[in-house]
Amino acid sequence: QVHLVESGGGLVQPRGSLRLSCTASGLFFAEANIRGWYRQAPGKSRELVAQIMYGDESYHSSVKGRFAISVDDAWNTMYLQMNDLRPEDTAVYYCYVNQAREDYWGQGTLVTISS
Repeated sequence: QVHLVESGGGLVQPRGSLRLSCTASGLFFAEANIRGWYRQAPGKSRELVAQIMYGDESYHSSVKGRFAISVDDAWNTMYLQMNDLRPEDTAVYYCYVNQAREDYWGQGTLVTISS
């Protein structure tokens, strides 16, 4: 059984930083076709923030240069480093994995950017 668990969310002031983590059990990030982070702001649909798909990284245009996705295979953990945070980054952030044509999601972690 696959479980993805996010952590690291919280309240931070504008221009601050956070690092989100996603730990996995039941699968290995190194074997996944697609690994990524999505977010859903209040009243909005879920959107892709960053992903690694077949080894290539991509980012939503609004976070390019501020966010960075990475994976530590030794710890089987995926990260999202978020810098220069803005109020519009406020959302629930979800980690996502596609492996063997199956989609897996974490439960989400809330990130709030406010002064």
